[in-house]
Formats: sequence, C-alpha cells, structure tokens
Amino acid sequence: MPAPQPVPVFVGACPDSIVMEPLPIEPSWILSGDPQARSGAHSKAEDGCAVTGVWDCTAGSFRWYFGWDETVVILEGEVHVTAEDGTERVLRKGDIGYFKGGTWATWHVETYVRKIAFLRKPFPSPIVAMFRFKKALRPKPALGLAA
Repeated sequence: MPAPQPVPVFVGACPDSIVMEPLPIEPSWILSGDPQARSGAHSKAEDGCAVTGVWDCTAGSFRWYFGWDETVVILEGEVHVTAEDGTERVLRKGDIGYFKGGTWATWHVETYVRKIAFLRKPFPSPIVAMFRFKKALRPKPALGLAA
C-alpha cells in the first residue's frame, strides 16, 4: 500500500492550466437552450469542507442549487442571475458574487461564462450559534476590519 501523500501547504495554478471535465447540468433544471458545463478542481481543504475550482458554461438558462456556500469570481463572459428573493444582477469579468448554501438561483448565460468558485460547506446551526456567541463576547476592535 503506498504511503499517503502530504497535503500541500500552497497550490498555485493558472485557471487556463486546470483540466476541465464535463459536469452536466441536471436536465430538470434547464429552462432553455442546451447549456454545457465543465469544471476542474484546483484545491480541496484537508477536512473536505472547502473546495476551489474553475467552472464554465455555454449559452442557456437554468436553475442551480447551491448545496454549499459559494463565492464566485467571473473570469470571462457574463451571467444574468436571479436569486430566490427576486434580486437580479449581471455578473461580468472581474465581478464577485456570493450564493448562500441551500438556495436556488436562475442563471441565464447568453454566450459563455467562466468562473473561479470557492465553495465552503456550511456549518451546522449549533456550531454557527457557538461562533456567534463567542464573537459577541469578544471586545470590539477600535478600527479596522477584524472579524
């Protein structure tokens, strides 16, 4: 049996160098067109609770379920997004978007979109409550963005 490989402490890659594999959209989610999606893994946290990858898709409209919290950075193209609450936004090259885990959004891709996706598995509610309680007990910083 081969020895386990050590987890790298740094992974750097150009998005263009990541091997992309087909990632078909669930057919019942497709609203129009024939969107073809692909994805490629960049890195995965050792605990399995965070993943970073590249995803792209051709023209079409579809609903998408975000099982994990997901932050995206658009690398190329654009996507028209409608969230469950009716919020609409066009994300273009350089834009950042956040999708809460456990929610749906409608995506309309006119020609093509490519993104980097940072996915994080949401913590169970009791753990979130513990973090909030711990944060409430901390002294507030005078200045800065410390969380």
